[in-house]
Amino acid sequence: MNKTILLAVTLAAVFTMGYYAENTIAFAQYMGNVGSEGETGAYTLEEALEIQRRRIEAAEANPASGSGTPYLDASGVVGASVIAGAVFGGIAAAFFIRGRSGKYAAMGRG
Repeated sequence: MNKTILLAVTLAAVFTMGYYAENTIAFAQYMGNVGSEGETGAYTLEEALEIQRRRIEAAEANPASGSGTPYLDASGVVGASVIAGAVFGGIAAAFFIRGRSGKYAAMGRG
């Protein structure tokens, strides 16, 4: 395929995505339900701060509970990274091993 056409199509796709992405609206997190007269619900800023203070106190009272992120678990950060590395590393190793032999391997190199 012609490199100029491929570059033009890629640039057109990038600019099109950028044009339509500008039309999206980001809403802040809403605190509480709207009442019948349009007022904010019962979950006010003071109540939110009180709930967060209780969460911090509970975490300080139970230091063994941790943050709740299972880093070494298979569903955690490190576990998932090790599993993904093993899978993709195995695939890459298979390609490297297969690439050293075969029809298109360079003569005299194995």
